Amino acid sequence: MRLAIEAAEAAAGNGEIPVGAVIARDGKVLAAAGNSIESEGDPTMHAEIAAIRKAAKALGTKWLTGCTLYVTVEPCTMCAGAAVLARLDRIVAGTVSDKSGACGSVLDILESERLNHRVGYSVGLLEKECAALLSGFFGSLRKNGGPVQERY
Repeated sequence: MRLAIEAAEAAAGNGEIPVGAVIARDGKVLAAAGNSIESEGDPTMHAEIAAIRKAAKALGTKWLTGCTLYVTVEPCTMCAGAAVLARLDRIVAGTVSDKSGACGSVLDILESERLNHRVGYSVGLLEKECAALLSGFFGSLRKNGGPVQERY
């Protein structure tokens, strides 16, 4: 999770919402990424999607079985769905997203009986640090009069 926090901080330094993700298997980091929505001009470039793409490329396969996704905030519907499609074993989130969380807060994509794969989920690893990234980012936008589009 510390690497995911570093990726989130780097994303914030690039004007992105500070979300970071890391994918690991057997104690080895396969991929790390931060949000790059603004810099890529692509609404799908969430940290989780970028990390899934990198990990799949590193492994040379679309299936990420045996892998864990560490992410600073609970994934949205798109990212939770991508985790199911990639067949990740587990997601560990730093903090919940009561606005768009799709791992139990608002929706629960990971446990849908209609999908062909289940992804384990836990939340709360370095929770205070992960939550502070987001609250600090959006608080700064509010303070400076910038547009606040809380997507997470």
